[in-house]
Amino acid sequence: MINFTPSEEQQMISDTVAAYARDAVRPKARDADETGAIPDSVIQTGWDLGLVQSIIPESYGGFGGTRSAVTGALAAEQLGYGDLSVALHLLSPRLLVQPVVDYGSDAQKERYLKPFADGAFHPVTAAVMEPRVDFDLSALATTARRDGANYVLSGQKCFVPLGSSAETILIYATTDPTSGYGAVDGFLVPRDAAGLTVGEREQNMGLRGLDTTELILDDCRVPLDARLGEEQGCDFQRIMDASRIAVSALAVGVARGAYDFAREYAKERKAFGRAIAQNQAIAFMLAEMATEIDAVRLLLWEAAWNFDEGNDVLRESYLTKRYAADMVLKVADNALQVLGGHGYIRDYPVELWLRNARGFAAFEGLAIV
Repeated sequence: MINFTPSEEQQMISDTVAAYARDAVRPKARDADETGAIPDSVIQTGWDLGLVQSIIPESYGGFGGTRSAVTGALAAEQLGYGDLSVALHLLSPRLLVQPVVDYGSDAQKERYLKPFADGAFHPVTAAVMEPRVDFDLSALATTARRDGANYVLSGQKCFVPLGSSAETILIYATTDPTSGYGAVDGFLVPRDAAGLTVGEREQNMGLRGLDTTELILDDCRVPLDARLGEEQGCDFQRIMDASRIAVSALAVGVARGAYDFAREYAKERKAFGRAIAQNQAIAFMLAEMATEIDAVRLLLWEAAWNFDEGNDVLRESYLTKRYAADMVLKVADNALQVLGGHGYIRDYPVELWLRNARGFAAFEGLAIV
């Protein structure tokens, strides 16, 4: 029997992250969107919560906590409620750290995990998405071929979080584009590697506070020990399952933020002598928004629980993400409609949430639990 009652520790983590999102993140979200920059103090405060350090074993300088997709989903939802750009910036190092913890060789763990013990935010990231209309995780166009003592990487990546500043990038590439998930490996590539070009910062409709870039791999050579897990490799499908759970949790957080704002606005905004929340059309719209949020959250928790149980969650994680992408866009759009003309202007945050929500249909590999 699945029990969705958070443990005392999970509730404490959720409450702590919620307070950070409410008090430190939300007040800075509009400025970050306008300026394209997130204050270092906001990131450091979030970093001190230990969301990345907690998954690193004590032997490598971390807190040695137990990996839990459910706990990660609870934290990601709260971060998404604060601001999606800040959430993805803060969680970007986990895109490299979690796969190294799960699949890295002893030498890779020693090299890539220990720097996080100093308490400072280190910009590392992963590159999954590709600038193709037919982009498919099970058929990546970025390739890796073995050549003597090296792997040679070729292709393009896009929407790489912190791409401009990342010290190391975990780049996913396939050794056989026709063989699905099983042929995909991760490669730990330093930003100064020969053949790797980091493009200019992308100008996106949403997530304007987050630095994302394109990567061009032109016969980029890396040594054999750059392969994640070295000879053992990694389970790319499992990594993407964890990513879809995280992205879905962020979508729930964004949707909940939009819903809460629209609900409070509807209770305070008066027309013809009464609050617009008392109008049947508005009340039904708000009720449908709340229902959809809860439905996705339950799907999300089920997928996360099954992941923690070691079950194959390819189907569950995929369906959850698809539903979450539709839900967050619908909820954010409805929130804008509740505000009427006020929803369309930048004095209110709903238009920002709608722009961010529009991207979830395409987001892949931007976060991981």
